[in-house]
This record gives sequence, C-alpha cells and structure tokens, in this order.
Amino acid sequence: MNVVEAGEELTVRLLVFLVLFTVFAISERSFPRRVRKVDWRIRWLNNMLLSSLNTLVLRIFVPFSGTLFAAYLFEEQGALLKLTDLPWVLSIGIFIVSFDLTIYFQHRFFHWLPALWLLHRVHHTDLDFDVTTGSRFHPISILISMLIKFALIFGLGPFPVAVLAAEVLLNGTSMFNHSNIRLPDSVDRALRWIIVTPDMHRIHHSVVDTEHECNFGFNFSCWDRLFGTYLGEAALPQGQMAIGITPFDETDSIRLDKLLTQPFSWRPSGS
Repeated sequence: MNVVEAGEELTVRLLVFLVLFTVFAISERSFPRRVRKVDWRIRWLNNMLLSSLNTLVLRIFVPFSGTLFAAYLFEEQGALLKLTDLPWVLSIGIFIVSFDLTIYFQHRFFHWLPALWLLHRVHHTDLDFDVTTGSRFHPISILISMLIKFALIFGLGPFPVAVLAAEVLLNGTSMFNHSNIRLPDSVDRALRWIIVTPDMHRIHHSVVDTEHECNFGFNFSCWDRLFGTYLGEAALPQGQMAIGITPFDETDSIRLDKLLTQPFSWRPSGS
C-alpha cells in the first residue's frame, strides 16, 4: 500500500479516464438531457485541447504528481500528520473524504475571490454542458489547485494509493456530473443523497447568479447540504435553463486562444 510507481499511476489514470469518458460520451449521445446549442465537434476539440495543455503545463511546472509526492513524504517521514499510522482502509477513507471536502471549499473560494473567479470563469463560460466541460479549466487554476492538493497531502501524510484513488475518483465523478445524461428522476433523487448528479451540478452552471452560487460539490453531495449551498431545483426546467455566463457568447467561449486570454479581461472581448 506504500509505493505506487509512476508508470503504474499513469496507466491506471489513463485507463480509467478512457473507459469512463467513452461510457459517458456514449450515454449522453444515447440519452441526452439537453439539446446542444453549438457544434459539439468544435467545442470538444477546443475543450480537449485545453485539457491536454493543462496536462503539459503540469508536467513542466510540477514534474511530479500528488501520488509521487505522497510516496516521497512516506519514505522521508516528512508529513505533519501520518495517516499511514492507521489501518490502511481507514486511512484511505479519511483521506478521500478530506480530499473531497477540500475540493468543495476550494471551489467556493474560486467563486468568492475575484482574481480566482476570473480563472474559474473559463469553466463556467462553456455554452453547453457535457463530459468535456468537466476538464475545461484554465491552466493557472489547475496549478493553484495542485498546490492546494500538495498542501493537503503534506498535512495528512496519506498512503500514495489513497492519493491516486482520490484523484481518480475526482476525475471520474467530474466527468459524470458534467455529462449531458438524462437519468430517471427516481434514480437522480436516490443518487443525490450520496453523490453529485448531472442535474444537481448543472444548476451550478446556470446563468442565474443565485443558482451558480449553489451546488459546489464534485463527488459527495453532503457538503452542499451541510454548509447550506444545496439547491434542489432551478427556476427553469433542466432542458430550458440557460447555461454559461452572461454576456459571453460563441466568440468568447469556444476557441482555445479565447479561453486562455479570457481571465485577463473583466468582460468578454468585443463587449
């Protein structure tokens, strides 16, 4: 449980990503929740290019993953606390819950602080909502998020496999709750007591300010309920609810170059 090789981590993460991405992409094409507003091929190309760029930026500026950082701390006994002193099942569970709670508050902080919101806004200006939206983030926000994760790992001292499990779970649930999948209402209501569903998170991407300041969770839905940010239904039905940030339009919200420069203007270009 103590050591995860870099090659093993990459294989696991890539395999899980490809399998889940394929499943969710096929599912949202077979059972769509909403009608697309723009050409999905153009959106997918630019969203995936941004996601690939983020991976490259991380490799350049942070040449080791959270899993490898946890392995280093384990070998050097360098963490502040040591979850590795606990039984491994309990240790992994504590870290996954702590990791998800940290991501919840990180998300709220990115909405609250204006400078961070300009970065995070890139995620929200997507005019449609599907599996590729889950990886549409500005590179600088990805770097900041990685530093926050490193701080958590340094503080708790988890098993490396716990970090890998938490990251894989976060990536998988992010693809799921951003997917354009129509779930039966009964299934959605049941799942919401445990995890964030697409209908629940889609409300967070509404153009209505009071709606996109709710439902911050990515994995466990309990944080929104516990901290008073849960909203069960939007003002409009899911199929009619407007997605994005007013007044961003197709000229500001699709092309890769626009997404990269978007945070450096308080308003979209041309407005």
